[in-house]
Amino acid sequence: MRLDIVSLHPSMVEAFVREGVLWAAQQRGLIDVHTHDIRAFVQDAQGLADDRPFGGGAGMVMRPEPFARAVDALTREVGRKPYVVLLSAQGKLLTQDLARQMARQRALTLLCGRYEGVDERVTEGCDLELSIGDYVLAGGEVAASVVLECVARMVPGVVGRHASAATDSFYAGPLLGYPQYTRPRTFEGRGVPEVLLSGDHAKIRRWRAVQAWQKTLRNRPELLGLVSPRAELPKSATEGEV
Repeated sequence: MRLDIVSLHPSMVEAFVREGVLWAAQQRGLIDVHTHDIRAFVQDAQGLADDRPFGGGAGMVMRPEPFARAVDALTREVGRKPYVVLLSAQGKLLTQDLARQMARQRALTLLCGRYEGVDERVTEGCDLELSIGDYVLAGGEVAASVVLECVARMVPGVVGRHASAATDSFYAGPLLGYPQYTRPRTFEGRGVPEVLLSGDHAKIRRWRAVQAWQKTLRNRPELLGLVSPRAELPKSATEGEV
């Protein structure tokens, strides 16, 4: 799978993809990651990738022409039009299912905005406008890194054992992952649940299923359709302690 990132700050993503699972997957030829500086596609005499917004307002808006030229150049290089995703706080929320669908694409291009955003005509030319959460970042580079790892994990062979990815939160539905334990058996007075030491795999599966449901109910009840999501800190993190 080919993955291209177009950004004002490509070095931010380059550092990320040269570590861990993503780097190992590249070394094994499972994914092919390329970063591109949007300035390379600017043909304005002043070399500007942004400009003041029509109608007034604060900040600068990234211009549409460099993004269009970048996608055209990548289409010629790859030999087919890639699936183009714009990282934006206004986009569809990233989910495991969306990541799985994007992982089926032969070529995926991620466009990173900056400043006050991008010209709406960039959005209109994309296949998907995507957000990693209901908050605002300075630019799309961090979001692109999140999407890269999330999508790459869905490419067959990237995660050493398929079972490792299959037990991730959200992989097979809305439930969060069950609690995990390893050595030591006792840590600061807290032990490992006895069921995990029993060797009874049927009981362990049932325990994990119950624990996953309880954790989802406690941390993300909206995933179960029980309540609307709420943005608040846990009670232990009161004002003055954060």
